[in-house]
Amino acid sequence: MTHHDQSHAGADLGPPDPGAPLGRDFQLRLVWGFGMAAVVAAFVFAGAIPFSVLVVIVTLLLSWEWSRLVHGPGADIVLAVHLTAALAAAVLAAFGYVGLGLLALAIGAILAVVLSLGNNSVLAAVGVFYAGLPAIALIWLRSDVAFGLLAVVFLIMVIIAADTAAFLSGRLLGGPKLWPRISPNKTWAGLLGAVVAATVIGAWFWPVVPGASPLRLAAIAAVLAFISQLGDLAESALKRHFGVKDSSQLIPGHGGVMDRVDGLVAAASAAGLIGMAINVHSPARALLLGW
Repeated sequence: MTHHDQSHAGADLGPPDPGAPLGRDFQLRLVWGFGMAAVVAAFVFAGAIPFSVLVVIVTLLLSWEWSRLVHGPGADIVLAVHLTAALAAAVLAAFGYVGLGLLALAIGAILAVVLSLGNNSVLAAVGVFYAGLPAIALIWLRSDVAFGLLAVVFLIMVIIAADTAAFLSGRLLGGPKLWPRISPNKTWAGLLGAVVAATVIGAWFWPVVPGASPLRLAAIAAVLAFISQLGDLAESALKRHFGVKDSSQLIPGHGGVMDRVDGLVAAASAAGLIGMAINVHSPARALLLGW
């Protein structure tokens, strides 16, 4: 563990203050949460191009945080590879070249392994896909003319519901820990709350998705919520490995961008794979309708 990692380790992830079930920073988290939701909503509804711009910005921030976390602040060459690969993949996806975007990520991952010189080389490669795959998936889903907006709103709302329910049920209900070695604050109650809330939100979308089955929407939402919680755990494992509490301090009350979108990263990647497996020509319709 490097010195810059150790500086965070003392403040690591202990249980929340029992006198403040929702945490002392809950109001700050709430204010910034609503603010971020408003910004995201504005970009989502403004159209495919503004949404792609937002995704690119978030992707670059994710690449920066990952490189900084894994390699420290001095890894300029590896950071440059991360940023270039993520930017190229997102831009190519925005112009409809999803296959070339995936190729850009593969090339970036290989370069990251070579240039990291044995310093967490596997994680260097993983980081390229961590930032790039969800970017491609989100931009690709949003580009679906008929169902793109609905699919992205569905995905984001499901993950917001899952994250919020996991936080509230975990803090208020407590109970057995989900995986204390990896994340001492996450509970089985939080996981169950996340899946239940997402399932309800998924079914709630039925009236606004033409031709959809409420059972299918609920089932897809439940699967995406579960995957999002796995993504959350994976990020917790990465931070614990490097002895840090947050991926950065960019967002007051929330930590870094990775801390805020770790569940969405995993769920968006899964949604993209589902769309690709069912109907590569209309991924958003495939996600929502199954054909």
